[in-house]
Amino acid sequence: MDSLTQIVLGAACGQMVLGKKIGNKALLFGAIGGTIPDLDVFIGRFLYNNEIQAMAFHRGFMHSILFAVVGAFFFGWITFKAYNSGKRKATTTQKDWIWLFFWAIFTHPILDCFTPYGTQLFAPFSDYRVAFNNISVADPLYTLPFLICIIVTLFFKRKNPKKIKWTKAGIYISSFYLLFTIGNKLYVDTVFKKSFKKAGISMDRFSAQPTILNNILWYAVAETETQYHLTFYSLLDQKPLSEKIISVDKNHALIDMSDENLQTLTWFSNGYYNLSKRTETGTYKYVDLRYPMINPEDENSSVFNFTISKKNNEWDILPFQGKAPTKKDLAVFVARILGI
Repeated sequence: MDSLTQIVLGAACGQMVLGKKIGNKALLFGAIGGTIPDLDVFIGRFLYNNEIQAMAFHRGFMHSILFAVVGAFFFGWITFKAYNSGKRKATTTQKDWIWLFFWAIFTHPILDCFTPYGTQLFAPFSDYRVAFNNISVADPLYTLPFLICIIVTLFFKRKNPKKIKWTKAGIYISSFYLLFTIGNKLYVDTVFKKSFKKAGISMDRFSAQPTILNNILWYAVAETETQYHLTFYSLLDQKPLSEKIISVDKNHALIDMSDENLQTLTWFSNGYYNLSKRTETGTYKYVDLRYPMINPEDENSSVFNFTISKKNNEWDILPFQGKAPTKKDLAVFVARILGI
């Protein structure tokens, strides 16, 4: 999920493990631990000259269970050595720090698994990307109550029981909301299946997920032999099924997708993509159809699209040149959330 959410979750882990011993500093160290897995965004750019490979590196090994274990011992040992000196000597143990970093790092990819992006939880033994698709990568209803609870804990002394109670409250509230989104996911999956069936679409597979910043408006993409079929459904809709379905051609034959970098891009998109040629530049537009359009009525308003080109016999993504959503796009998006 977004960085703020992971900071809050990491801070809560730090508070639960070491809050009684080091007070608010546990929040800080937990927040740092919760941020560590996402450093792969910068490390990937350092390791690879190819944007496709750098993008695929994100949510890879540094989001795995193995990294959580190894990282816990590494960062726990380093922090203990640095912290355990002077007046702080013997106030904490190395085991304390190992547990703090384990929970702060481990909960990061676990939470990410519930989003649509995909997390290689079992790397390096498997490149399977776990994605339950029940919550958006940024959802204020998950984050803000949790954040408020953590902020409240700052005003209590380290041994005050209310400090732990408020931390637990944040964990319980956010966890309950996560369960709520799973229930929504199970429900909308049945809605979309019935909607595609009613439309006469015999799909090979489909994927559904919530749109950004909410869990009310949901998006689905269904795959047939030559097309993808896109639709939206709001939990506030008056009708029981989604009726407006947009169909787009795959156009996969436009490029020989056997290239290693393009294979990686296809894997990243879980096979849900379509292509179109930009004749004026000789490049290609690659749209990752797992992610919804900002404007549910405009198939060209997808944010998660790339311009790809072949240079020096290597396919790569060009720097992003997308435009910000228009007022009309945002107005239609909000209206669709409200079931209009």
